[in-house]
Amino acid sequence: MNTPIALISAAAVAALAPLASAQSVSVTIENLQADGGFAFTPFWIAAHNGGFDSYDGGATLDAFPGTEELAELGQTGPISDAFAKSAAGLAGGVDATVTAPSTSPPVFVPGDSQTFALNVGDATVNRYFSYASMLISSNDIFVANGNPLAIELFDAAGNFNGPVTITLFGSDLNDGGTEANVALDGAAFLAGVDATAGTVTNDPVRNLFTAGNEAADAVYLDSFLGLSNPIYTFTESIRSDTALARITIVPAPSAAGLLAIAGLAATRRRRA
Repeated sequence: MNTPIALISAAAVAALAPLASAQSVSVTIENLQADGGFAFTPFWIAAHNGGFDSYDGGATLDAFPGTEELAELGQTGPISDAFAKSAAGLAGGVDATVTAPSTSPPVFVPGDSQTFALNVGDATVNRYFSYASMLISSNDIFVANGNPLAIELFDAAGNFNGPVTITLFGSDLNDGGTEANVALDGAAFLAGVDATAGTVTNDPVRNLFTAGNEAADAVYLDSFLGLSNPIYTFTESIRSDTALARITIVPAPSAAGLLAIAGLAATRRRRA
């Protein structure tokens, strides 16, 4: 009776062996805001060689395919397509969209948390991490790392540099500059508002709450109080020091560890 079980365990070891060298990370995304605060659309994430730039502060978004659609409507398909065609994507970079655990629509409302296993492939190549998500509701406010080399997951030898923790505050929000910041004129995911009807602008991307903009940005975000997205009514606003979200990256449970466990089980059964 023991032989078939041992053979099954040996087969499991053989099946796991090609995965033992795979590099994977576990990415956890949390919305840190209080109930009634702002939500985030599903997060686009990627591991790459540093060859994909989602935006540059001071430049307009029309120079960055896919980011405008994400900033205005929360769409991740266009930025994923742009990534696939970029130097990073062509070099074997990987990307994914992380949705909230159970919300419908699948957005990250305050208190939501989701963990996603990202297989980065060759960690000596796909050393860098990027992310992007839209703040909802808003006209074109988003978060992303403008410097594609800023978050280095692995060193040149493929050794993990983490754990990596990215905490996003109000001052990390970006104004996409593609629409006028008027809640009732084109803000996405806002009850009774047509998200495609905003007044078009062509301003450069800038951080919110920069010098000279603090008051206007606060007024804009406060204008959502009392309005509703498809899930709840806004009761909490944002200031430059408001903790919005956290991204935590650690090594995923390794295939090598699973291989060792399966091998130990097979050995014990053979001895039995």
